[in-house]
Amino acid sequence: MEIHIKIIGILLIALALFHIVFPKYFNWDKELKSLSLINRQMMTVHTFFIAFIIFLMGLLCLTSSSELIETHLGKKISLGLGIFWTVRLFIQFFGYSSELWKGKVFETLIHILFSLLWAYLSIIFLTIYFN
Repeated sequence: MEIHIKIIGILLIALALFHIVFPKYFNWDKELKSLSLINRQMMTVHTFFIAFIIFLMGLLCLTSSSELIETHLGKKISLGLGIFWTVRLFIQFFGYSSELWKGKVFETLIHILFSLLWAYLSIIFLTIYFN
């Protein structure tokens, strides 16, 4: 199980760093221009903090994998992470319209890839807690 936690750590750090390209990839300069200043800045600040917490989750997994698996506190943290990623998995299907990906090869591939990632994270963290 420890190898899964280390793999998750690497994946989460990569995901956090991937957030750096969001503003350019999603054309935020143009797309968010019509929003008020507070809404534009909230998008930027919230994206930063989402990326930051994902980075910290990854760092936790890389540096404390055995503690997450073997200690009472680690198992509680794993339960929290399992719930977090399970909710994220549900949001993948119920929070985003299927119009965003259906019939589009790249978007469908990304949808499937991230659905599998959220499921993997959920399963591993919940398995740690319930074992």
